[in-house]
Amino acid sequence: MCNRCPWAENDLLLRAYHDEEWGVPERDSRALWEKLMLDGFQAGLSWLTILRKREAFRRAFEDFQPEIIARYGEADRTRLLTDAGIVRSRAKIEAVIGNASAYLAMRDRGEDFSTFVWSLAGGAPIQNTWRSIAEIPAKTPLSENISAALTKRGFKFAGPLIVYAWMQATGIVNDHVLGCFRRDAVQR
Repeated sequence: MCNRCPWAENDLLLRAYHDEEWGVPERDSRALWEKLMLDGFQAGLSWLTILRKREAFRRAFEDFQPEIIARYGEADRTRLLTDAGIVRSRAKIEAVIGNASAYLAMRDRGEDFSTFVWSLAGGAPIQNTWRSIAEIPAKTPLSENISAALTKRGFKFAGPLIVYAWMQATGIVNDHVLGCFRRDAVQR
């Protein structure tokens, strides 16, 4: 048996996510944006719920292509609100559509999403040394700063708690606890 972060022990899907994706530094702008949108949908829900629906989200939002989503009209909003495969929250759906426009506006100004985010984090993953998940904060000053910068650029559902969960998922911070078999691999 290998030691892994305790939150991933009791579900096969969470275990696979932890072992293969969580905490691996992501540098692709579109992939970072998709993961932020999914973390926004997670607000008030469990990550497992979103993970189980991730493929349905990808189908519903056309692989999270901001160029397509930014043009969504009322028919698309209605389609999404009636799609039982995703979380049918009008506010969260509207946020993704608006966030697609915000992402594209950044790009149009010459501001690459990945470069922007990673520069705020100092350019390299932050290596935390938590002994247990009880020590891991829900937000940090950096997640508050990134959240404020995203909000200034028009993003919604990008508060400090959502941003910190996203930072963990995308490897901006390495929050694999000490003793987790993935910690060193992610750190490298």
